Amino acid sequence: MLEGGIGMIPETMKAVVLTAPVKAEDVRPTDVPVPSVRPGWVLVKVKAFGMNHSEQILRQSEIRADYIRKPLIPGIECVGEIADPSDSRFRKGDKVAAFMGGMGRSFHGSYAQYALLPAHHVFAVFSELSWTELAAVPETYFTAWGSLFQCLDLRTEDVLLVRGATCALGYAAIQLAKAMGCRVIATTHKEEKLSLLGEADAVVEDTGRLAESEAFHRAVKEMKAVTKALELVGSKTLRDTLQCMGPGGVVCNTGVLGGVFALRGFDPIKDIPNGVYLTGFHSNWPSQKDVDAIFDFLERNRLKPCVGKVFPFSKVREACMAMDDGTVNGKIVVSVSE
Repeated sequence: MLEGGIGMIPETMKAVVLTAPVKAEDVRPTDVPVPSVRPGWVLVKVKAFGMNHSEQILRQSEIRADYIRKPLIPGIECVGEIADPSDSRFRKGDKVAAFMGGMGRSFHGSYAQYALLPAHHVFAVFSELSWTELAAVPETYFTAWGSLFQCLDLRTEDVLLVRGATCALGYAAIQLAKAMGCRVIATTHKEEKLSLLGEADAVVEDTGRLAESEAFHRAVKEMKAVTKALELVGSKTLRDTLQCMGPGGVVCNTGVLGGVFALRGFDPIKDIPNGVYLTGFHSNWPSQKDVDAIFDFLERNRLKPCVGKVFPFSKVREACMAMDDGTVNGKIVVSVSE
């Protein structure tokens, strides 16, 4: 065993390892060596991690891709403590969050008891939230934050449409927008989930043709016009979302919940209405400044991240099954160690 600043670092650890597509019910942690620290990288003792749609795609199909070096430990985010800071600015025991930058695709990720991560994608966290609450923040809130404030330049006077709102990112976006004082129209294609969007000012069942929906137009009439839209369904409904915007409206395409990853035959001249703007958010490059701003916003507005359900790491199989079944409302969090 190696000496660490937060106790002894074992020689082996439990981790989920992928080599090929695997069904959720077949996911199991196995014993693997704890990675050796090298310059520019830090060893993090993982306390908890949130689960993401992109990890589901990786596990179900993307793991076949030639650009992914296998075997691979998945997981694009985690929170934990620095076990070995190597040559970084961190100290042993520092509370940190890590996410994106190739994590869980270009190099091993967070479905493990320890993660060796590039120091430039590990960020100090100053928060009194519990580990499981912290784990619901990094990727989800950074993506919501970047989409709303960097891409949409969200303002208090805006009317925001969140399309595909019954996902962790949708809940976070509504929470942030309402804290700003915006009015929000939220959609879901599942009638049984309409009641979960009570924080929004209006909720509309999405049949795929929102621009033709009487319920949507009734909601818009009360609010004058939709000025900003967060598209989480993706290319499947993007053309329709563009038609839902008022003059000068801006659409940010962030999600791919619809399972369509590219627009076929997209004609910008015909498909983007005059005076409407289209942008997109790519979450691969967070910064310490972003992380500080998000946690400061949460604290100032006394917001708690929306944790749907917490699973112990020994039941990561059940967590993956819940992700595939869509049975959890809010962020699925896996607690690795307390």
